[in-house]
Amino acid sequence: MADLFSLILTIATAFTGIIFCLDKFVWERKRKNIAQGEALETDTEAVRTEKEPSGWITQSRSLFPVLLVVFILRSFIIEPFQIPSGSMEPTLLPGDFIIVEKYAYGLRDPIFHETLVHTGEPKRGDIAVFVDPQNPKIDLIKRIVGLPGDTIIYRNKTLYIKPACHGKDVCPKAYQVPKQYVGPTKFTELNTPLYEYKEHLGKVNHMILRDPLIPEQYLSYFQQDGAQIGEWVVPKGDYFAMGDNRDNSDDSRYWGFVPERNLVGKATFIWMSFTFKHKADSWLPHWIPTGIRFNRLGEI
Repeated sequence: MADLFSLILTIATAFTGIIFCLDKFVWERKRKNIAQGEALETDTEAVRTEKEPSGWITQSRSLFPVLLVVFILRSFIIEPFQIPSGSMEPTLLPGDFIIVEKYAYGLRDPIFHETLVHTGEPKRGDIAVFVDPQNPKIDLIKRIVGLPGDTIIYRNKTLYIKPACHGKDVCPKAYQVPKQYVGPTKFTELNTPLYEYKEHLGKVNHMILRDPLIPEQYLSYFQQDGAQIGEWVVPKGDYFAMGDNRDNSDDSRYWGFVPERNLVGKATFIWMSFTFKHKADSWLPHWIPTGIRFNRLGEI
C-alpha cells in the first residue's frame, strides 16, 4: 500500500508539474501573443477562449506546488507511521504515531528504492522502518541488532554479538549483550505477566520484554547455510533486526536479513499516541480512539 501511494503521488506530481511548465512557459506566452494581436484574428468568442486557460489547467497549476511539497517531504525528509502491533513494546505501543527520518540512511527514489545520495548507515540500536523482505507491500519497524559482518547468537532467550572484524589484526570476541532484570510488567499478552529488562545495545539503553510462558522457538528460526540454529552471520549490505517484545515479534530470527535497499528511515519521536480501548457494548467503530497518552509524546 505504501508503494502504491508513492506511485500515485509521483505520477500526480509529475503530471501537474508538466501542465504547470507547459502553461507557464508555452501556453501563457501564446495567450499573450493573441491578446497583443500577434496571432491571426478570429471571431471574438474564439479569441476569448484562447486567452483564458481551461479549468483543469488552472486546477493542475494550483495543485502542483502543494503536491511538490508533499512529494519532497514524504519521499526524502520525513514520513508519519502508525504502530499497528505490540512487537516493539514497551518502546512503542499500538496506537503510537511516529515520525521517521527518510534521509537518515540515504535519499532514495520513492518507487524503486534505489539510493540517490548516501547520507548514512544504520547504527546498532537504531529503530528502523523497512520494507518487509517477505511482503514488499508492508513496512515493518524493528530495532537494528546486527550490522554487516556481525555474528548474532540468540540462545536461551539471551542475545550475543560478535562484531565484524573488518580486517583487524585481532578480531573482537563474542559478548553477551548486557541487561538487567527490572521485574514483571504491565504489558501483557493473553493476560499473562511479562518480564521486563533494561538492555544495553551499543550506545543505546532500552527496555525489552520476555514471556516466561513461551519456550524458545528454535525450530522456527531461520537456518543460515553453514551456521548453527540460533546463530547468524550478517552478510555484507544486510542487517539483522529484532523486536523489543522478544517473544512476540516476527523478525530476523524467523525470516532472515534486512537488505540495505529495503531501509525506509529511522524512527525519531512519537508525535501522537492514541488508545483504542472500546467496551464490548460500545457503538463506536474500532478505529476511533478512546483516549490520548500525552505522557508518550516526544518519546522514542
